[in-house]
Amino acid sequence: MTAASYRKILGANDRIQVGFIGYGLIGRQHVFDFKNQKDVEITALAEVHQPRLEEGLQDCGPRAKGYRDFRKLLESNDVQAVVISTPDHWHGLMTILACAAGKDVYVEKPLSLFIDEGKWMVRAARRFQRIVQTGTQQRSGLHYQKARQLVREGYLGKITNIRMSAFRNITPGFGKFPESQPPSELDYEMWLGPAPKRPYHQLRSLYHFRWFWDYSGGQMTNLGAHHIDIVQWFLATKGPTLVASIGGRYVLEGDGETPDTQEAIFQYGDCTAVCSVREAAQGRPGSGGGLEFFGHKASLSIGRGGFEITPEMKIDPNNAVPQFRGHSSGGVTRSQIKAEPWTAPIKEKGSSDQQFDLHVRNFLDCVKTRQRPIADVEEGHQVTTACHLANISLRLGGRSIRWDPEKEQILGDREAAAMMRRPYRKPWDRVLEELKLA
Repeated sequence: MTAASYRKILGANDRIQVGFIGYGLIGRQHVFDFKNQKDVEITALAEVHQPRLEEGLQDCGPRAKGYRDFRKLLESNDVQAVVISTPDHWHGLMTILACAAGKDVYVEKPLSLFIDEGKWMVRAARRFQRIVQTGTQQRSGLHYQKARQLVREGYLGKITNIRMSAFRNITPGFGKFPESQPPSELDYEMWLGPAPKRPYHQLRSLYHFRWFWDYSGGQMTNLGAHHIDIVQWFLATKGPTLVASIGGRYVLEGDGETPDTQEAIFQYGDCTAVCSVREAAQGRPGSGGGLEFFGHKASLSIGRGGFEITPEMKIDPNNAVPQFRGHSSGGVTRSQIKAEPWTAPIKEKGSSDQQFDLHVRNFLDCVKTRQRPIADVEEGHQVTTACHLANISLRLGGRSIRWDPEKEQILGDREAAAMMRRPYRKPWDRVLEELKLA
């Protein structure tokens, strides 16, 4: 049976025509994952770098049309849904334009470059009744869902502390590069898009964009976003009420602005969460980072490879204070204190591949049913907001930022509140005026 005849049998209502915008590191992964779904037909790819466009079209298959300008992809009647895998500074505006064009969207995290942009994305999704899935794939992991259920049922007891970390060592950095003309195969003007106009140099472009505030929030909005997403999902909260962060670019040499060392603390009601990011120190083998919840009954350590629950010990409060041996009071020694575990240990494995596959599946199912996805745009916005608040605090010298997650406002700090919004460069600023989103 030919591919053409198979498409006719499957039926237009069963297949979802998908276009991809961006074919970098994560873009390749998404093309692979969507191709594995039997009800997907890849019909388009937009990419500003010609070699990547050509490579991507080979992977997408013979029916995919190539575009250097993503707006042409959005105009196509052969595209129902788009997957956005661009640098961070394009996520918001492309999602808004895709929603306005009647396309459903799977957009990589971090959802936005600044807080107000996330608000506009939510408004666009709701106004145009679009499905928007955030690329926080861990939510689709079965072991994450089981762990969340255990947390919500009180298996850990009262959670008072959470620790998040992301460590690696890329010393000495990526070097310094002179300003130059952009390569002919790259449409640098389109790559910049709504970001400020800057002269081209090698690090202000493909892959290395993450080290510049114009295009990204560093590792806090990259790796930190995955951890914070799970924290807020498990705690069923819209966001922190207080955020403070310190750090800087202490070790890495060469071009770049975002910190190589950052500590942030978030207040979630009567629970504190700490996020540590290191780019210049890995630590002991196997300590590349993780996520831990601490409750009075047990602690939970969780990652893409699985989770483990370790019980706390229940001690008789009437006999809980140890004494030194031979103490005249006749109290018990430390070794004599009787304790028993609050609960039983649990250990379960997970699969990163499974999380990507199920996240795609959830998106496609929601495109068909019009139900909101597991990582809906509004929750993605709330998670990214927490990351942005940490970066605002850091860039203001580490002062505490008070946040109202219901009203989505910074309280009592005009300077910090002004950092919730950045201007789009012309002509991209007209999008917000025309759609009346801002």
